[in-house]
Amino acid sequence: MKGDLHIHTNISDGSYSTQKVLEMAKKNELTHIGITNHDTVKGLSEAIEMGKKLGIKVIPGIEISAYDFKNNRKVHILGYNFDLHGTNITKLCNPTLEARDENSKWQMKTLIENGYDIDIKSVEEKSKVSGVLYKQHIMQALVEKDYTTKIYSDLYRRLFKNNGICARDIDYVDAKDAVRAIKDDGGLAVLAHPGQLNSYDLIPELVSNGLDGIEVNHISHSDKDVNKINEFSQIYGLFLTGGTDFHGIYGEEDIEIGQILSPSETLKLL
Repeated sequence: MKGDLHIHTNISDGSYSTQKVLEMAKKNELTHIGITNHDTVKGLSEAIEMGKKLGIKVIPGIEISAYDFKNNRKVHILGYNFDLHGTNITKLCNPTLEARDENSKWQMKTLIENGYDIDIKSVEEKSKVSGVLYKQHIMQALVEKDYTTKIYSDLYRRLFKNNGICARDIDYVDAKDAVRAIKDDGGLAVLAHPGQLNSYDLIPELVSNGLDGIEVNHISHSDKDVNKINEFSQIYGLFLTGGTDFHGIYGEEDIEIGQILSPSETLKLL
């Protein structure tokens, strides 16, 4: 059994279609994948059926963009095996999708007003499947116009971070509400890459709200993070997951599906 439980498609901010992702997973001899698009359950039923044709078990998932308001930092919550209608998840996440789309359109407009040559039709085509415009779509359009050679470049940081002309963020849902929504839809809630976002302090509170697991295998995690996560797992009885956090060409890292795997015992659990 080989499973990558953290994969994004073009239904959110990944560059490849669900079918392409599954074909890549098959080529890399995976038996399980978790599709965890940001803040949406769109396309999961179709993905499961596509997976059956290729002999791959698709575990329905989501990655909810959330916030720890006590410590003033972003937190990502993964959900797995919830009811595919995702009634509570959708109710919680739809405002985030709408805010992201509106904010990204403002960012694109701001760039154009500041002299950046952006092919609007190209950007719209990139976001057609998701129905939501992401920064990655905008940056890829800038790559195609030779402003930079890759999405996560000095240009990205100059435009979208600190005092950049596009450095405006949106409001996110409370991380505890994200866990509860996943649980209310019958799913399992997992804290995503706590080493990347330094969200360890929040674990006890998330556990009290129903947290089931922690992502241990992630490209951003050091050996120190892995040891720390294993300790939290033992203390609170949390299962461990892992995956590539694959975004295709929109990813921060050059990584292939299946390069980072989930512990096999978790695949049996799910």
